[in-house]
Amino acid sequence: MNRFEPNLRIPGPTSLPPSVRAAGARQMINHRGPEFAAMLDRILTGMRPYFGTTGDVAILSCAGTGGLEAAVVNVLSPGEQVVGISIGAFGDRFAKIAEAYGAQVTKVSAEWGHAARPDEIRETLRRTPGVKAVLLTHNETSTGVMNPVAELAAAIRDEAPEALVLVDSVSGLGAVPFEMGAWGVDVAVTGSQKAWMSAPGLAMVAASPRAWAAMETARMPRFYLDLRKHRDALVTGETPWTPAVAVLYQVDEGLRLMAAEGREAVFLRHEACAAATRAGLEALGFELFAEPEHASRTVTAARIPADLDWKAFNGEVRQSGVVLAGGQAHLAGKVFRVGHLGSVTVEEILGEIAVLEGVSLRHGRDVEPGAAVGAAYRAAAAVLGLTRAAVGSGT
Repeated sequence: MNRFEPNLRIPGPTSLPPSVRAAGARQMINHRGPEFAAMLDRILTGMRPYFGTTGDVAILSCAGTGGLEAAVVNVLSPGEQVVGISIGAFGDRFAKIAEAYGAQVTKVSAEWGHAARPDEIRETLRRTPGVKAVLLTHNETSTGVMNPVAELAAAIRDEAPEALVLVDSVSGLGAVPFEMGAWGVDVAVTGSQKAWMSAPGLAMVAASPRAWAAMETARMPRFYLDLRKHRDALVTGETPWTPAVAVLYQVDEGLRLMAAEGREAVFLRHEACAAATRAGLEALGFELFAEPEHASRTVTAARIPADLDWKAFNGEVRQSGVVLAGGQAHLAGKVFRVGHLGSVTVEEILGEIAVLEGVSLRHGRDVEPGAAVGAAYRAAAAVLGLTRAAVGSGT
């Protein structure tokens, strides 16, 4: 990272690698021509393994929330029974989208900081006959919790085998393993500004054969977000509407970088950065918000101590070049969040922890100099099995 640029540690948009930024500055091409068709094919070929599917992936020019709306309106009809499993602000949003289009939503909310429980989902489905779909959040950035989607989807299949499983993986896909086919997920959504190391502007949506079949009878209104139009346009290497070409350039380059690194190495890097972040924050005396067994590998939330002047502390952190995210909804002013997804290295995480350590010392917090950076390094090394020199270089 250029030393004059901020160490952007928010859950998205994420920092862009130099080659991705350069790709976004390219001249436009004909989005109905062969060059665009070849690029679209490269993107879909490179992205499918991260979804865990060999099926079609629709690329929508909208934010991730638009992708969630597409997931809802393409497979559901007004009045149908939906169960919304929420573990935070974005789970709440998913349920609100379904309600806005007339679905009858039964909401199941876990305590913030905790993952959803398969037994609670089973019990809800037993008490709610005729459920058409269940909404799940894979990675909840408002709390730093990652749901065990494979377990939750299995519970849904056990109790309501006909129900469609719709998953918001906007901030998970591309950074952690996701097996849409093997887990029985029917619709999965992600966004360009997260693990894909690109600017905001694209939502990618994949659907199972069951979901494609449901689209033929679904009656919620749709036009721009009609996934069938996207599937039909793919036959000729196009999108049905004018796409965000510059962002597609970036996703194309981001996928090239990810292919060069290797999918398993991408996952391991994210795991190491998450481990380093958690260890460093704890060594600084911050209490982590998420239950440890379901801690996210792309964003960490930590409680703000009651005796800490957070506004002054965070202001100094920002002046030192590190940009953190605040809490959302009722957690505003109570937690801060650290994003570690996309174009992120262990070296950048160590730099962030070093800044937090220095600011902590200047604010009189009981911190041992060097301890937090050391803890973060050891946590990353334990994941990666690398030497200090290799971890420090971010390789």
